[in-house]
Amino acid sequence: MIKFTIVTLFREALEPYLNTSMMWKAKEKGLAEFEFVNLRDFGLGPHKSVDDTPYGGGDGMLLMCEPVFNAIESVKTKDPSAKVILPTPVGEIWNQEMARIFAKDAHYIILCPHYEGYDERILSIVDYKISLGKFVLTGGELPALVMIDSIVRLIPGVLGGETSAEIESFSNGDNLEYPQYTKPYDFRGMTVPDVLLSGNHGEVDKWREEHSK
Repeated sequence: MIKFTIVTLFREALEPYLNTSMMWKAKEKGLAEFEFVNLRDFGLGPHKSVDDTPYGGGDGMLLMCEPVFNAIESVKTKDPSAKVILPTPVGEIWNQEMARIFAKDAHYIILCPHYEGYDERILSIVDYKISLGKFVLTGGELPALVMIDSIVRLIPGVLGGETSAEIESFSNGDNLEYPQYTKPYDFRGMTVPDVLLSGNHGEVDKWREEHSK
């Protein structure tokens, strides 16, 4: 089973998606577990602060070390083998091959940063720095959901077909999945390629291979 512990200030942004469709199915079948840690519970002072102004000046606020370290260490106390993932622009670009590598029995702690960023020293307890691309979001919740979804759907038993995850886009490097069609045969003058109705599985396989390059 894969377990995800999500350290976040906004659990309510994550729960609806993780309780829907394939994520819900994986949880119900005991294939994946989703746990939340409220970073605010580890905040400092009477206001439970988790952020402060950056040294050297500048706009915005940074996540402080102490609340983040304490939150992650509270999880690692129970499971020292858990690996920490941080969505960050400086990370390795996420792809399908990485999702396959992560889709194994393991416990991942995903830290969802917010504000202007995080104290650089937080990286000392991060195992995987992951980026979704060259753009900036307001927090780490969306990247967390993207990574979780791409991992969980690869767990055997989550998707319907036995080969569903084997023949889709990016299943073999940069390949794209071949075009697919369903009824009706003719829709507003756009017809299904005749080879797909030929019954010749060899020709169908050849056509699909050619159109997936």
